[in-house]
Amino acid sequence: MTDNAPSLSEAVARATAALAAAGVPSPAVDAQLLAAHLLGVGRGELAAMLFGTAPAPAGYDELVARRAAREPLQHITGVAYFRHLELAVGKGVFVPRPETESVVQLGIDVLTQLHQERGSGSETIAVDLGTGSGAIAGSLATEVPGARVFAVELSDDAYPWAARNLAGTSVTLVHGDMRDAFAELDGTVDVVVSNPPYIPADAIPRDLEVRLHDPHMALYGGGADGMEMPRAAAATAARLLHAGGYFVMEHAEVQAEQMAALLRDSGHWENVSTHTDLTGRDRATSGIRR
Repeated sequence: MTDNAPSLSEAVARATAALAAAGVPSPAVDAQLLAAHLLGVGRGELAAMLFGTAPAPAGYDELVARRAAREPLQHITGVAYFRHLELAVGKGVFVPRPETESVVQLGIDVLTQLHQERGSGSETIAVDLGTGSGAIAGSLATEVPGARVFAVELSDDAYPWAARNLAGTSVTLVHGDMRDAFAELDGTVDVVVSNPPYIPADAIPRDLEVRLHDPHMALYGGGADGMEMPRAAAATAARLLHAGGYFVMEHAEVQAEQMAALLRDSGHWENVSTHTDLTGRDRATSGIRR
C-alpha cells in the first residue's frame, strides 16, 4: 500500500458514504459486498480484513461508482442469492427478490406434505410459470424430495440465464409461452407457482434499480391494469392442476384484492387466500383447484 492509497477499511468507509449519498438502500452492506467480490472472499472474512492494513482492491472505485449510479449489485457481481441457491444473473433477466422466497415456501410446504402423505417413493409434479432466472423452479427441485419440476420462460434474453442456473438440476425447462405450455401435463400437476409480470402500464417502479435495469417484459403485466399475464398464469394453472391441486401467485401489495377476485370470479378455485411476506405485506394469493 502506497502512502496515498487508502486502506481497505478507509475505502469501504468512503464507499459507504458515497452509496448512502446516492440513495442506495443498504450502503454499508453493498460497499462490503463489492469489496468482497473483488477480493474473492466471503463477507465474514472481509470483516476480519477491515481491522488490518490491507489495501483496497484494484477497480473498487469503479464498481462503487456503478452501484452509486443504481446499477443492481447483483448485475455488478453477477450473482444473486435466493434461498439456498446461488444464481447467475445479468442484463436481460429479472433479479430475484427476497420477498419471493416466502412465496416459494408456500409451494414447498404443499409439496412436502404431499410427499409425506404418499410415501417416500412417491412423486409430485410442480410447474413454475415464467421462471426468469430459474429461482423458483430451482428451489422447488432442490428442496423437495421426489418432485418433478417443469419451468417455462418466454423471454429470449432471460431463457439463457434460466438454462444456466438450472443446468445439473432435474428441472425440465422449455423456451415458450406460459399460456400454452405443458399441454401434456394437463390435469396432472400438484402445485403451480408463478411470479408473473404484474405492474400496470402507467405505473413507474419506485426503485431506480428496477426502473433502469430490470427487463420491462418481466415487470409489466400487460394491459392498462397489468393483469394480462396474471390472468394467463391463473388460466394455465387451472388447466394444469388436478382437482385439489394448489396454485400460488406473487403480486404487488396493492393488488391483493384484485388477485383474490380474479381467482374467485373464474369459478375454478376454492379456499382462495392472501399471504403476507416477511415484512407483513400482502405478497401472494393462492387457491385450490375445484
